[in-house]
Amino acid sequence: MAIHQNDHQARRRFVEWAQNEIAVVPDFHKRILFSDEAHFWLNGYVNKQNCHIWSEANPQVYVETPLHPEKLTVWCALWAGGIIGPYFFKNDEGHNVTVNGDRYRAMITNFFIPEFNNQYVQELWFQKDGATCHTTRATIDLLKDTFADRLISRFGPVNCPPRSCDLTPLDYFLWGYVKSLVYAHKPQTLDHLEDKIHRVIADIRPQMLEKVIENLTSRLDYIRASRGSHMPGIIFKM
Repeated sequence: MAIHQNDHQARRRFVEWAQNEIAVVPDFHKRILFSDEAHFWLNGYVNKQNCHIWSEANPQVYVETPLHPEKLTVWCALWAGGIIGPYFFKNDEGHNVTVNGDRYRAMITNFFIPEFNNQYVQELWFQKDGATCHTTRATIDLLKDTFADRLISRFGPVNCPPRSCDLTPLDYFLWGYVKSLVYAHKPQTLDHLEDKIHRVIADIRPQMLEKVIENLTSRLDYIRASRGSHMPGIIFKM
């Protein structure tokens, strides 16, 4: 994944903002809902979208994938208090589909917001990456109905720095952890794959999530000290 010229500056701004918030509210980082989706391939091949190799130039890494892969597209939100999800993107006929703006907003409206409201948690922030389907004006407005200005997103009140998987717990922990356990069982059908994803995520203990989120503060320290550089060896193995 090629790093863009302005990435370091955007990352520095975000880290300074986050650390300033933590200085005022020491558990601020524990009050951010980080969200993302990932592909789970039935045959266990690594999806290059979720295997990040940072380089100043395009590293031209080739990842083997089958010609007609079967996969699930899974969404989760994670914070120090728990995980909302998994949510599997499917159409009205129950067939697995990838994400577009309409499907993402339907997930937010029909799944995420009701689940979030059931947890009776106030004043959380919501973070999402800069994928086009996540950042349309209609999507931003929808999320602002629940989170107001507590939104970390491209085109949102607080800018989410691009190409910063080393700052997103789903990328530096959740997806790799879940895939390592799911694929150990070699699921043979999409239903089996979906069931294993549910089970692995349900078994993640709060103590583990607290450590994962606490690790974020060390990452903020490193990135500030390195003036926005990515953490070394950021290769997410599935």
